[in-house]
Amino acid sequence: MENLNPETEHHTYKISAVSYLNSKPFLYGLENTPIKNEIILTQDSPAQCAQKLSSNEVDIGLIPVAIIPTLKNPKIIAPYCIGADGAVSTVCLFSEVPIEQIETIYLDYQSRTSVQLVQILMEEYWGRKVHYANAFPGYEGQIQASIAGVIIGDRAIYLKENFKYVYDLAEIWKLHTGMPFVFVAWVSCNDLDKDFLKRFSDALQFGLEHRTELYDEYRHLNNEKFSVETYLSKNIQFELTEDKRKALNYFLQKIDNN
Repeated sequence: MENLNPETEHHTYKISAVSYLNSKPFLYGLENTPIKNEIILTQDSPAQCAQKLSSNEVDIGLIPVAIIPTLKNPKIIAPYCIGADGAVSTVCLFSEVPIEQIETIYLDYQSRTSVQLVQILMEEYWGRKVHYANAFPGYEGQIQASIAGVIIGDRAIYLKENFKYVYDLAEIWKLHTGMPFVFVAWVSCNDLDKDFLKRFSDALQFGLEHRTELYDEYRHLNNEKFSVETYLSKNIQFELTEDKRKALNYFLQKIDNN
């Protein structure tokens, strides 16, 4: 007898997500809901996420927003992001001298967004023209005298006590523009199934609703200047609100004009 209800072919979606602490609530949702059976998830640096999406190795990437204008047919596919409305704590300019004495800045090789952001702020907020150098693994040890460096992600947590001056770039952006800032967003360059996208967003929401379960898991990161709970509940803002969308468009216009 003919099967009138043949099984539809199951599609597996490839996803590249940032491996930093700030993405752990998202990862929790993707790994602890039924959507885990529909995806192949890899954890990468922001730059690797961008590269994989750009080369069509993955269907979805949690990517630095500065990459969006370089992509073909990019679409933000979820109402969530990694953003801040004031201090973010893990995207900072580190220096041994005040901003007026900085002559060279190493640019973190892991994220183009922070690279663009510090250049905008140096020119527009601080009114400084400095030399920019591409960073390399271990460049943190070269930050001394008039040489500063942008450091992002979990590495920034450990280094705050090591340097005399720490400038939080999201905090300075807020002072400069009055706007929040979006660092990374969920982007695809393909037309994805709408039902899948609904399940995907629901999984992200599930992770955010259960972020308190991560506080104990990562409490070893706590120190005098950093609290995992404060970071994931206050510093990082995960909802891609209308204000954040406007701020994102404003930032993308700025880098397009530079």
